[in-house]
Amino acid sequence: MAMPKSEFIWFDGEFIPWDEAKIHVLSHVLHYGTSVFEGIRVYQTPTGPAVLGLEPHVKRLFNSCKIINMPIPFSQEEISQAIIDAIVRNKHNACYIRPLVFRGYETLGVDPRACPVQVIIATWEWGAYLGADAIEKGVDVAVSSWRRMAPDTHPAMAKAGGNYINSQMVVMEAKRHGYVEGIVLDVQGYVSEGSGENIFVVLDGKIYTPSMGNSILTGITRGFAIALAEEKGYPILEQQIPREMLYIADELFFTGTAAEITPIKSVDGVEIGIGSRGPITEEIQSEFFSIITGEVNDRHGWLTQVNA
Repeated sequence: MAMPKSEFIWFDGEFIPWDEAKIHVLSHVLHYGTSVFEGIRVYQTPTGPAVLGLEPHVKRLFNSCKIINMPIPFSQEEISQAIIDAIVRNKHNACYIRPLVFRGYETLGVDPRACPVQVIIATWEWGAYLGADAIEKGVDVAVSSWRRMAPDTHPAMAKAGGNYINSQMVVMEAKRHGYVEGIVLDVQGYVSEGSGENIFVVLDGKIYTPSMGNSILTGITRGFAIALAEEKGYPILEQQIPREMLYIADELFFTGTAAEITPIKSVDGVEIGIGSRGPITEEIQSEFFSIITGEVNDRHGWLTQVNA
């Protein structure tokens, strides 16, 4: 299915028509994967559209750039305002936002530093990432034959375009075998994450999730889920998780900007818990959606009102 177009894309400080947002075929990013990006959602609330996690997403974007030595020619405040402006300019009530920072066209060699750093912000309407029924019924997944990168190879803490070759291999393999998504192990064989989601394991009233040392991207929605679980009194343990723990879990769920909070109903054909969304997942999920849609008070300050 073709992606739905919006009217404008913010490109290096100005708005241009969607179809005119183009780069040269010899841009460094096309040959060497020199980009970082974010995925951000806007939700419709009773007081108008609101951006979820604007500040932490923009901060992570700049941190990713710092990690791979790619300075952004804009401030965090300028990027945040450009995101708001793009939502308004494209008249969205709810949408997905893709800020992308990349090395453009100048020279072509592995060293990227002579190439200009360019920035785009695109917005478009996008529904449930893992399927319309996934939020309630859960998804079938499999452990991938691919591993996450070792800590001294690729920088897992950077949301870098080059890292997502690994994610592509994971999700294509999963779908080729009839699953919705894959779960990736780290180089030591412990659970890391999905192709584009963090993962949580519920077992005996405790909630486990891999740590930063397990080659994960520290997700913004992951942090929201941890905060809500702790509020409700559930112990959160960030630690190494062996693969077999997935099979005996009472509940499993993914978190991510695109995936939101999605239950996992089976792993490698093994039914998890009751084979659908479990009660603790539903509790955290329900509170999450109540906050982001404005049904309850945004006590954590996660939302930025677009029309404020």
